[in-house]
Amino acid sequence: MTESEQNTGLLLFYPYRAMETRVLAALAEAGHEVTLAQARLLQRVAREGSRLTDLAAQAQVTKQSAGSLVDQLEARGYVERVPDPRDGRARLIRPARRGLAAAALAAPVVAAVEAEWTAHLGEEAMAALRATLTRLREVTDPWA
Repeated sequence: MTESEQNTGLLLFYPYRAMETRVLAALAEAGHEVTLAQARLLQRVAREGSRLTDLAAQAQVTKQSAGSLVDQLEARGYVERVPDPRDGRARLIRPARRGLAAAALAAPVVAAVEAEWTAHLGEEAMAALRATLTRLREVTDPWA
């Protein structure tokens, strides 16, 4: 299959996968045991807290799968469940200290990868790519 035969979704996925791999490797090197599935859910947890149903929808997994992943992340200290101040019966999942530490560790890796992409593409092309993807998000991300 040639580059021109690959669909745009795959072409968008390759760089995402490369960045994700680098971030997970850096986390593992620092002693964070986070699986790919856990990481994909964890990156969607809002700082102020997220509902389990929202996390499941965003991660495109069942509520049961999301619950299991949250249980695993909670047991390892990455997230915590807290009462929802808007609904006393509901709970929110929010980053715990270890989750915030992992995010802080991931941030410079993401910045380094983006710097490498900028060096490869050039400042103008990278700015255009970011602008285009930001615009595309308007019609592809219901949680934007």
